[in-house]
Amino acid sequence: MSMQLELKNVDLRAGDQLKLKGVIMHDAERFQIDLGCDADDLALHFNPRFHDDADGAVLVCNSKTAGCWGDEKREIHNPLQRGADVKIVLKLAGDMFEVELPDGQEVQFPNRVCMDVISYIRVTGDFKLTSFKIC
Repeated sequence: MSMQLELKNVDLRAGDQLKLKGVIMHDAERFQIDLGCDADDLALHFNPRFHDDADGAVLVCNSKTAGCWGDEKREIHNPLQRGADVKIVLKLAGDMFEVELPDGQEVQFPNRVCMDVISYIRVTGDFKLTSFKIC
């Protein structure tokens, strides 16, 4: 049973952080955290996959503009484990997004679309969210 959290009219800017805690499902295929201004315009699509055809467990980052995906950035080291309790911190650093993972690994993804304000957040997939904090 996958859950979805969708927030609209938020106001995240450079310097803000988003802290998510939750449990990755035991049979997880993938989940995603999207930041943007709506579902068709995403500055950051953070998508851990646990069974990707090409790379097995992989972290995929991308952006979406007017419904069109950009070039995927793949991080082959995915420290996230199925069934694990995790904390993920997303930091807005202006020209860059930083995603801090439980093992201290940090994934960086450029703010390709130069989005100054993030007004839309979506968390969906095989991830049970237990805590959500904007700071």
